[in-house]
Amino acid sequence: MSEVEIHAGETREAMAARFVAAWRVAEAGGTVGAHHLSFDSFETMMRVLTPRRLDLLRTLRRAPTTSIAALSRAMKRDYKRVHADVDALTAAGLIERSASGTALSAPYESIRTEIVL
Repeated sequence: MSEVEIHAGETREAMAARFVAAWRVAEAGGTVGAHHLSFDSFETMMRVLTPRRLDLLRTLRRAPTTSIAALSRAMKRDYKRVHADVDALTAAGLIERSASGTALSAPYESIRTEIVL
């Protein structure tokens, strides 16, 4: 199963410790299979992972598409809004684009979230 772990509000020390651990695994010849995404706060995470964007990820996970236009038609949403959502989720690393930049997919089956209080 392909999974991404999202961390909201964690300390720089915690991020650094995760990086060092991955570095050590790679240095020893191992494969680092974990995927992580960090946000400075819960509020920032929620600005990126809106309900509509989560729905978009679910749609792409079920059926990767050849274009944003095809995705907006499938979701019955405005093209400009879907384009903005795809850009935000691509920047966050949650959507992958093909080499040509047109085909879209959501590479993760699940998202696990940790929110630091």
